[in-house]
Amino acid sequence: ESAALATTEVMTDAEKLRPLVEEEVEIEAWDEEALLYSWIEEIIVRFDTKGNLYSRFEVSGVEETGEGLRLRARIWGEAFDPKRHPQRMGIKAVTYHRMEIERGPGEVTLRFVLDV
Repeated sequence: ESAALATTEVMTDAEKLRPLVEEEVEIEAWDEEALLYSWIEEIIVRFDTKGNLYSRFEVSGVEETGEGLRLRARIWGEAFDPKRHPQRMGIKAVTYHRMEIERGPGEVTLRFVLDV
């Protein structure tokens, strides 16, 4: 959830986004890094194809499948409006460069690089 919100914050001020659109997301990947990549890519692609930005994310679960992992989530946001939403940086893509997933006591730290 935090990784998706951080991605939105690169593009605009997420606090100015209203939860007018609710969508479901289901992503499958072969490992945790690929799942993180696909999750962030999904947020970028939905902006590129639908013009929507999202500020609320609820991951309902990550489960193992026979071929890897599956993430299910609900996301809320609205269509980008340059009059209401300050445009910060455009994101071309998420990358695997320097991607890290670190587990600590009671927390997970994610690091990833966005190509802007």
